[in-house]
Amino acid sequence: MQGPLLAWWLALCATASVNVIAWGWSARQLARHALDMPADLYASRRLLLWLSAGYVLGCGFRSIFPMVDAPRICLHDTWISRVVVGRTAATAAELCFALQWALLLREAGAGERTATLVGRLIVPIIVVAELSCWGAVLTSNYLLHAIENSLWTLAAALALAAFLTLRPRAEGAAARFLEAASVCAVIYLAFMVMVDVPMYLSRWQAAGGGSLPLGQGLHTLLERCVVERDWNAWRQDVVWQSPYFSIVVWTSIALAHAPSLRASR
Repeated sequence: MQGPLLAWWLALCATASVNVIAWGWSARQLARHALDMPADLYASRRLLLWLSAGYVLGCGFRSIFPMVDAPRICLHDTWISRVVVGRTAATAAELCFALQWALLLREAGAGERTATLVGRLIVPIIVVAELSCWGAVLTSNYLLHAIENSLWTLAAALALAAFLTLRPRAEGAAARFLEAASVCAVIYLAFMVMVDVPMYLSRWQAAGGGSLPLGQGLHTLLERCVVERDWNAWRQDVVWQSPYFSIVVWTSIALAHAPSLRASR
C-alpha cells in the first residue's frame, strides 16, 4: 500500500485515535458537571455518551479495517477482514447514532407533536434502512444501497422539520443547538441527494441491475474480503467514508453535551 491510499488509511487511523481521546475527554467533562445538572438531564446525557461510545468504537474498527461491502474489498488480509464483521459493527454503530437523535427529539418534543412523532419514527426508519443495507450486502444489489441511503435522507429531513418546528419556542443554548443541528441537517441532505444516493444508483445501472443469488452472497459474506490496493477502486467511497469516520463521530460525541431541550416546549 502506498501513495494516496496509504495516506488516507493513516489519516483514518489517526482520526480513530483522536476520536477515542475525544470520547474520554467528553466523559470526563460530563462527570465534572454532574452536580450542576438536574438528575434526569444528567442520566439522559450519560445515556447519550454511552451510545456515542458504540459509534466511536464501530467507526474506529472500520477505520483500521476499511471495507467496501458490495464488491467485498478491503485493505488488509486478516482473519477479521470479513464483510459480515464490518457490517455488524456498522449496524450497531448506526443504530446507536439513530437512538441518540431519537432520544433528543423525544426530550425536546414534550408537548410538541412534530418532534415527538419524529422522535418515534427515526429508529424504525433506520432499522428498515439497515435491513435494506444487509440485503444489498447479501446480493450486491446497489439499488438496495440507494434505498438504504434514501431512508437515511428521509430521517434527516424529518429531523430538520422537527428542529425548525422547535426553534421558535427555544431560547439561549437550546436555540443555538437547534440552529446548528438545522445547518448540519441541510448539509447532510445536500450531500446525500447530490452525491451519495446518485453514486449508488449509477453503480446499480452500471451493473445492469443484477444481483448475486442469496446462497452465493452469504458464502462470500462470510469469507475473507478481497484485498484491493488500487486507489481507483476506493476513491468514490473515500468521499463518504472520510466524513463518516470523523465529522459524524464528533457530532455523536458532542450530543452528550447538548443543552436541555425541554425549554423548547
